[in-house]
Amino acid sequence: MTTIKDVWVIIRGDFRADKLKLVWALAFSILLMGYMSLFMSLIFDETLGAGGERMTADFMLLAMIPMLGFTFSRRTMKYWSEDSYTRMLAYMRSLPVPAFVILCKRKLHAVISFALNGMLYFGLTYVLSGQIREDLSVPAYLVFALTWIGYGFILTGLYIFVELLVSGKAYCCIFFLVMLLSLGIALLIRLAGGNLFLYSIQCSKEWGFASPLMWGTLLLGTVSVQVFSKWTLYRLKSRDVV
Repeated sequence: MTTIKDVWVIIRGDFRADKLKLVWALAFSILLMGYMSLFMSLIFDETLGAGGERMTADFMLLAMIPMLGFTFSRRTMKYWSEDSYTRMLAYMRSLPVPAFVILCKRKLHAVISFALNGMLYFGLTYVLSGQIREDLSVPAYLVFALTWIGYGFILTGLYIFVELLVSGKAYCCIFFLVMLLSLGIALLIRLAGGNLFLYSIQCSKEWGFASPLMWGTLLLGTVSVQVFSKWTLYRLKSRDVV
């Protein structure tokens, strides 16, 4: 019977097999998270200074936070042109590797990526944003970060589902559809006079680690990943990778 320990051995083997690839992925993550943090710190400062009159922060958080669960590698960057995940799936089946192992491997990658990218992204944003530091203490900011990471996990289940079950071009179309939906949601919230960014800031300040918003997103994220995992396992059995 395959265990999580076996899955971890496979992941560790991937890292050991090509250390240069691991270094490249880490360097790219640092550069990308640094760029995103600088960009977002400016948006956060502007939104807090404008009193919530802008929806840019909402859109960027809704669209970009789920990307923290990606491992930025050649496979990720070449997905559209080379359909690299379908090739990986075909290779894993040829070993053969059970669908459960493939799925668990991807979920562990997401957890590791959220941990690494989340620390870089939220840590650098806190350092660069003077307004955020004025409004939130370090514990309150941690609650804010966990709130949005929980949201990221809500979409991670969906991304894993389409990543393993559709072609690269279809995945790309779904990715841009999510971007468009994020823009639409941010616009609707703005028209209703609300602001998700400011609301999550307020909940983090007032409730701390008892924040119902934080626990709600973390719970929904966990449920989403598990539900999509079951669906993914069911569909993987019949997926054609030829």
